[in-house]
Amino acid sequence: MATRLTLWRDLFTAQPKTLLENADFTVSAFRYPGGVEGLKVSNARGHLVILPWLGQMIWDAQFDGHDLTMRNMFSQPKPAKEIVETYGCFAFHSGLLANGCPSPDDTHALHGEMACAAMDEAWLELDGDQLRICGRYEYVMGFGHHYCAEPAVTLHKASALFDIHMAVTNLASVAMPLQYMCHMNYAYVPDATFSQNLPDEALALRMSIPAHVKPTEQWLAFNARIQHGEASLKTLSEPQYYDPEIVFFADKLDRYTATPEFQMTAPDGTTFVTRFASAEFNHVTRWILYNGDQQVAAFALPATCRPEGFLAAQASGTLQTIAPKETRCFTVTTGIAG
Repeated sequence: MATRLTLWRDLFTAQPKTLLENADFTVSAFRYPGGVEGLKVSNARGHLVILPWLGQMIWDAQFDGHDLTMRNMFSQPKPAKEIVETYGCFAFHSGLLANGCPSPDDTHALHGEMACAAMDEAWLELDGDQLRICGRYEYVMGFGHHYCAEPAVTLHKASALFDIHMAVTNLASVAMPLQYMCHMNYAYVPDATFSQNLPDEALALRMSIPAHVKPTEQWLAFNARIQHGEASLKTLSEPQYYDPEIVFFADKLDRYTATPEFQMTAPDGTTFVTRFASAEFNHVTRWILYNGDQQVAAFALPATCRPEGFLAAQASGTLQTIAPKETRCFTVTTGIAG
């Protein structure tokens, strides 16, 4: 039976406090100067910093001496209602009612309402060789949708792999839409190579240009070379072409495998991995960006649809729904293999 430790905002102060410590795990609570609460959870291989009251996003991830988090402009998380106001984290929950980059006709925020949700509850569960950080958020809107989201992160004894979970229950009397992406912003690793248990042709270059992307002639030429098979992006060897972002989509993953697995391997042999079930996530996005302010190699972003906004998912037939009182669950395993 798991041991549960309830978390309270009063536990988080400028001076870090150790909340739990044993031979396998250490947990400490602290508050950033900007006011956001942080929870550092460590094992023998490294640590995560989780923001238990801000969408339960993972702000920092470091294992085996590697910083897994994208280079960004934020020295600390900022109190925010929209993810772009604090875009420096390793991972966040994108969705749940709407997801991705809104089109000019969409009305939702970038990456949806869950990314920066003010969580209602947070707690720890210690169960043998596993430590789980849990939370609960109730979304309710008069004359609108009503759901309960329960995200969690599981850290394992002496492992550099960890699990990111999401369970969402529709509490309303009518069906609710669902768009969800587990958005992991991995660090850019020069000359790293990509691989996956899907055929290379399953990953297609994004053809649309979102409003936030401002094309250059060099970028347009590089995209054209990819389209014509004259260039590829299997290796991170030409960063001068990755600004603006380069994005690939893979759809209907269950055509290929029940358990998609994506890897990014550094020149020193370190392999970063992301695996999940195609029954839960049947789409994946690869997002690469390299400039002076932000450097990211998000080699696999599992999702229920492409991140092109609510109306695009509706038009493509990939917008999912959750029946009244139904619960949908998602799990992603990620980190360093071995």
